[in-house]
Amino acid sequence: MTGQPIPRKATGAAPTAASATSRKKPLIAVLGAAGAVGRAAVRELRALGHTGLRLGGRTASALCAVAHEDPAGHDETVWADATAPDGLRAFTEGCDIVLNCAGPTYRLRATVASAALAAGAHCVDVAGDDPAAEDLLEDGDPARDGRTVVLSAGALPGLSSLLPRWLAGQGLDSVSALTAYCGGLETCSPTVSRDLVLSLTSGGADGAAYGEALAAVRGGRRVPRALRIAEDAEHAAFPGRVALQPYLSGESERLATALGLDRLDWYNVHPGPAVRALLSLLPGRLAAGDDPEALADRLILAAGLDLAGRRPYYVMDVALSGTASARPATAGLTLRAASSYRLTAAVGALSVDAVLRGEVPAGVHFACDVLDPDTVVRHLRFQGVADLRLTGAAAEAEQAEQAEQAEEGVL
Repeated sequence: MTGQPIPRKATGAAPTAASATSRKKPLIAVLGAAGAVGRAAVRELRALGHTGLRLGGRTASALCAVAHEDPAGHDETVWADATAPDGLRAFTEGCDIVLNCAGPTYRLRATVASAALAAGAHCVDVAGDDPAAEDLLEDGDPARDGRTVVLSAGALPGLSSLLPRWLAGQGLDSVSALTAYCGGLETCSPTVSRDLVLSLTSGGADGAAYGEALAAVRGGRRVPRALRIAEDAEHAAFPGRVALQPYLSGESERLATALGLDRLDWYNVHPGPAVRALLSLLPGRLAAGDDPEALADRLILAAGLDLAGRRPYYVMDVALSGTASARPATAGLTLRAASSYRLTAAVGALSVDAVLRGEVPAGVHFACDVLDPDTVVRHLRFQGVADLRLTGAAAEAEQAEQAEQAEEGVL
């Protein structure tokens, strides 16, 4: 039945839905817990010391498999569908905070967050960009009830803004320009494929598309068609030949404002030829009336073709220009990970942890505005989520800090 706990015998989970509400420790509910992001998020939450989770999704066997990864057997599994209001109501009841890893984001908008708020819980959404924020604020600021909603708590958007903010504080006195390259070679989940198709017509502020291809920031403002696509290019951070697509999102524009940037160039990197070819066709096929669901399925197949026989990877390469000691300087960061899904899971879990620790004020926020970049970077490095390499002023600052720590250790 919708929203009811899956029988304990099938899950091996210790608490029932009734007993979960009486726990003294906060009850974290993870929706979409058996998906690519959700499963990784459950692991990240456990690594942060959070146990006794409520795992929600539509496939009982997959949820049971996630629950059995916890040897203590303290998680409970509950059938839940983000598109079924009754199921969401039952799933969120008694929770302290809901981590939403389900999608498609631009179809659900604020559906999960609203259900969490109605149940008196906080919410973290690994996606949920401007449309979700608009919906939530139209219904009244959750801050009035002391509730917190954190949106865009993933890799992109989320980490894509947190990393440049962190880098800006590593050896630079001021920053004026940013160039970023993000992309990789990995499987395409059903949620990602459908969101990508939907983003061509929605996902931005005020009903606009998620972002604008070829646009960039010049003089602190968006300039259409400022850049060009490079179909067959090389970049030191990416193996082989890649396509570079300039793309300016609302998050990138907010980042430019937050850092006071004069220039911002953002490139989505597409290493795989099958995905690259399909992406170039998508706008025209949608305009011609092709079924969006069929196009999303084609994206999943194309990603699989590109990945065949190759090792998956994801890269974020960021370079900042500015000053250090009143002289022109640059600082660079290259992040390499096996999966963008785990990056998203890590940011989502860290957001949940920050809310429960009282480090995020009540209201509706984007993760990049409220998470501590130092905490995020430390977690990525020391939990083995990603490898980070610094260059320029950032590398010099890190080396100086390590030398100081070594000297203190000797003393």
